[in-house]
Amino acid sequence: MTCICVIFDLDGTLVDSEGLCNQAFLDLLPQLSDTVESLIQRYRGKKLAPILADLEKRLCQNLPDAFEQHYRQHVAELFSRELKPMPGVLEMLEATNFPMCIASSGPPLKIHQALQVSGLAAYFGDNIFSSYEVGSWKPEPDLFQYAANTMGFMPSQCAVVEDSEVGIEAAAAAGMKAFQYVRNGEISSCRARNGVPFDDMSQLPKLLAHFASNAQHIVPVH
Repeated sequence: MTCICVIFDLDGTLVDSEGLCNQAFLDLLPQLSDTVESLIQRYRGKKLAPILADLEKRLCQNLPDAFEQHYRQHVAELFSRELKPMPGVLEMLEATNFPMCIASSGPPLKIHQALQVSGLAAYFGDNIFSSYEVGSWKPEPDLFQYAANTMGFMPSQCAVVEDSEVGIEAAAAAGMKAFQYVRNGEISSCRARNGVPFDDMSQLPKLLAHFASNAQHIVPVH
């Protein structure tokens, strides 16, 4: 069996954070009439800066200069009280014996807090990669490519586990196999094109093992 590297997204894939992140917008911007669910659908996987720009456009007003700071502080408070792993994630990680890493669009402090609070930090050690460190955001492929190179794997040996369309697009652009976690019967337009869909974390170890058994073995060039 070919050794592969599994590159995990974090928010909405390993930790149930997207509801908390979008609840923070509703808490800080009471003039918003959206539901948490509608904000999740609108902003899933996107960089914070264009999200804030979209909020300003929709509210027809500029956000305060300190809004991003206040938002991140509020998210950190919500995480510390309420953040949990996605259902079945702990069992899935225990059953996955391949090298693993995190590749997230979030800033490093947020990533580390989420992993610590959710009890997932021990599974990844220092194998954590942030768009803020690379200077590139999904759907650009650079973050995944950087993670693969640092982990010592070719793109063809990498499986990306994502929940967002921009993440699936980034994996495809990086030349990697994508597995898309789809919660609660949600439908994604990218599923049929690029990502292998699954709706239960217990399914993932078998999907990864099948990919590994079929992946072309290429010795990484260092």
